[in-house]
Amino acid sequence: MQIFYGFLKMRKLNREDLTRLLDGKMFHLIGDVADEMGMECYIVGGYVRDLFLERPSKDIDVVTVGSGIKLARALAAKLGKGVHLSIFSNFGTAQVKFHGIEVEFVGARKESYSHDSRKPVVEDGTLEDDQNRRDFTINALAVCLNKERFGELVDPFDGVLDMEDRLIRTPLDPDVTFSDDPLRMMRCIRFATQLNFHIDEETFEALGRNKERIKIVSKERVADELNKIMMSATPSKGFVELSRCGLLPLIFPELSEMEGVETVRGRAHKDNFYHTLEVLDNICQKTDNLWLRWAALLHDIGKPRTKRFEPAIGWTFHNHNFIGAKMIPNIFRRMKLPMNEKMKYVQKMVSLHMRPIVIADEEVTDSAVRRLLFEAGDDIDDLMMLCEADITSKNALRKQKFLDNFKLVRQKLIDLEEKDRIRNFQPPVTGEEIMAVFGLQPCREVGNLKSVVKDAVLDGIIPNEHDAAFAFMLKHAEKMGLKPIQEHS
Repeated sequence: MQIFYGFLKMRKLNREDLTRLLDGKMFHLIGDVADEMGMECYIVGGYVRDLFLERPSKDIDVVTVGSGIKLARALAAKLGKGVHLSIFSNFGTAQVKFHGIEVEFVGARKESYSHDSRKPVVEDGTLEDDQNRRDFTINALAVCLNKERFGELVDPFDGVLDMEDRLIRTPLDPDVTFSDDPLRMMRCIRFATQLNFHIDEETFEALGRNKERIKIVSKERVADELNKIMMSATPSKGFVELSRCGLLPLIFPELSEMEGVETVRGRAHKDNFYHTLEVLDNICQKTDNLWLRWAALLHDIGKPRTKRFEPAIGWTFHNHNFIGAKMIPNIFRRMKLPMNEKMKYVQKMVSLHMRPIVIADEEVTDSAVRRLLFEAGDDIDDLMMLCEADITSKNALRKQKFLDNFKLVRQKLIDLEEKDRIRNFQPPVTGEEIMAVFGLQPCREVGNLKSVVKDAVLDGIIPNEHDAAFAFMLKHAEKMGLKPIQEHS
């Protein structure tokens, strides 16, 4: 990306360059159909922006001065066999799919908003009206597809210069832009994060002035923008900007509560907000798994509620992993994130994230590693990745000690899994078998015997095999005063 920014500063893409980049049959055909109908026609928005930034883009949006639906119908008729046309009359838009290419069509329009809604009143407009309603200058670019002007760039707000300066700026008054559609505040920070741009000073100040307007935006739309921030290369940038402008306490109060350092008797704890962002950035270097990234963001979410100052020890956060895990369902429910296996996965990661660290900080015993493998199951590799990302100590020796011990933990996980098959462990003696042997109905004694067998396997007392486990179960049952109803081998 940085190489291309240098390229932009040496020269801008001119009409000849854009014509070359748009040298595809579809673009020329759209222009030809528009000419036949006497309509102005432009590619607009993100696709044009990404031509300049050399980013892959699948979203091709075409604006015409007139009816976008009529232009789409005419194009579909021209393409003939293999085309799929979708009409969305309520929105005045249409989509054409042809051989893997998707193009959205809409008529140029102008918009007006009421204070209590982000849904605009839409009227037909000119290209100028349409560009005026765009959220940011870099998204207000248009390239003409009509034959006489094919490849001509229309850039009324100097969006190309803003790309050179790596700047996010609104085309018109940012207070009006953000008040009209408050979701644009999230998009502002999301684009700055994804592109590694900075936000224009006037635009940033407007974020703070209009932050309360975010309350009229649906939780689903906010979550969608947060997920896009999470999937960027360095999501910490987005969360720092959300905090700086005051949006974070409104959309994610639990994360905002982590920010800050408290000092008592000259002893301060670390800023858990910035620690969390460091862990998040660390994990992003290793994985594109969105939900593992969420686990990194939420791994210490229970710390504000468990923070205590103990004179003899200093600051403590006892059981913050368990408290944090209990907070996950409510956070996901409120933020309209999925309440399914993805939520349970994040909850599991948060609950277990201290376990490998405790093991690595002490003697790495087989028993502790077996129990870790038993509880983590198939997610053990993700858990280890999270825990390694969580090592942010500035003490080089302590950090290296943890990393070295994690290598021991990883090797023991491999060795013990090959030997004992603990991952996704199923008891070698089932509850049904115990009930049949002793003539019992479901009861505490059955549960106790299952737990005894499980613990014996995990502690390495017996192998993870049926016969050994059955014999061990019989001996323990005898101590409990239980006798088989018939002889078992």
